[in-house]
Amino acid sequence: MFRGSSFHNIDPKGRLIIPARFRDALRQSSVDGLMISTMDGALSCYTFEEWRKIERRILDLAVKSEHMRRFRRIFIGGAHECLLDKQGRILIPPSLRTRAGLKKEAVLIGVLDHFEVWAKESWTQEDKKLQNDLKTEDLRNEVAELGL
Repeated sequence: MFRGSSFHNIDPKGRLIIPARFRDALRQSSVDGLMISTMDGALSCYTFEEWRKIERRILDLAVKSEHMRRFRRIFIGGAHECLLDKQGRILIPPSLRTRAGLKKEAVLIGVLDHFEVWAKESWTQEDKKLQNDLKTEDLRNEVAELGL
């Protein structure tokens, strides 16, 4: 499971260090690496096992709407396999860095079954959006259903 957040720099070659606590979760996987795609303006990073579950769910969908075909085309078609190097880094392909607006500063956010990589500026905006959303009764009620 991926939890917590941390701030990191992407080096000039596009490499990003994966925090030790995330690498520990990755070691439980059969492959020392990640499948990465884009979602919501960030990179979504999955173990290979979790990625296979996503692919299976997408294949099993009864509804094959135009929107789902487009989503599948972009999310699956834009995915990259990124293996960890000996220093615990991944090389993020230029196309993914561009789509997520990643330049130098990145924020890694654990989201239980995967983690996300955000450009620092984008993460700041996302955090502000949540703080505003938490003022709405609908979201407060949804969070309260979690017992929080």
